[in-house]
Amino acid sequence: MKFFILIASSIFLWFPQVVHAAEAPPESSWKVLAIIEKGGIMMYPILFCSILIVGIGIERAYNLRRKNIINTEFLKNIRNHWNWKDVHLGLQLCNAHDNSLARILKTGLLRFGGKLDEIERAIEGAGQHEASLMNSNLRVLGAVANITPMMGLLGTVFGMIKAFNVISQSGTGNPGLVASGISEALITTAAGMVVGIPALAMYHYFRGKIDRYVFEMEEISFQLVEELSYEAVREKKAQEEDDDSPPQASGKSRQEIRAAL
Repeated sequence: MKFFILIASSIFLWFPQVVHAAEAPPESSWKVLAIIEKGGIMMYPILFCSILIVGIGIERAYNLRRKNIINTEFLKNIRNHWNWKDVHLGLQLCNAHDNSLARILKTGLLRFGGKLDEIERAIEGAGQHEASLMNSNLRVLGAVANITPMMGLLGTVFGMIKAFNVISQSGTGNPGLVASGISEALITTAAGMVVGIPALAMYHYFRGKIDRYVFEMEEISFQLVEELSYEAVREKKAQEEDDDSPPQASGKSRQEIRAAL
C-alpha cells in the first residue's frame, strides 16, 4: 500500500516540476488546468489515463490484501482440523471463509479419495482460475502503461507540426508562436512519461505480488492434501496388516504415496 501511495503521489507532484523545468512558466500557470490547456488536445486522453490508473491501483491494492487471498485465521483453523477421516469439516471451513486459498482447498477436498495426480491437477486448475481473478484489470493497467507514452509522442508530433506551420506562414519573426507549438510538444511528452512510468511500475508490482500469492497457495494446498493422503495410506496399510502398531512409513516419498493411492 505504501508503494501505491508513492506512485500515485508522483503522478500529481512530478508532472508540474517537469513542466516548470522545461519552460519555466509564470506562477499562475502551475495550475493543472493551465498545463492541460498548454499541452493541447492529447492532454485529455492522458489525463483520463492518469485517473484510470489511480482507480485501478486503489482497487487492486484493496482486493489483493493478504486477508483476501491467504487468510491467516482460516489457515490456522484448517490446519487444526485437517483430518482425512472428517473431510466434511474441512469443507465447512472452506465454505465459511471467502478467500482464494479456501476456494483452492475446497477444490482439492471435493476430489479427495481419488488419485493424488487428479487432486493436484484440480488444485492447479483452481489456482490458475484464482490467478486470473487476481489479474483482473491488470491488463488495462499494462495497456495504459504502453499507450500513454505513445500518446505523449503523438502530442509531440502535433506540437511540432503547429510550430512548423507558424514558421512557414510568418517565418521566424514571431518566436512566441513558434514556442507555443514547441511547448505543447514538450508538455505532452512529459505527461505521457509521467503517467506511463508509474503505471508500468504498478503493473509489475502487482504481477509480482500475484505470482507470490499463487505459488504460496499451491504449496500450502499440495502440502495439506498430501498429508491427508499419507494418513489415509498409513491407515489402509495398518488395516491390511492387522497390526496394533502403526507401520513405519514416515520416510515414504511423494511418488510412493501416489503409487499407493
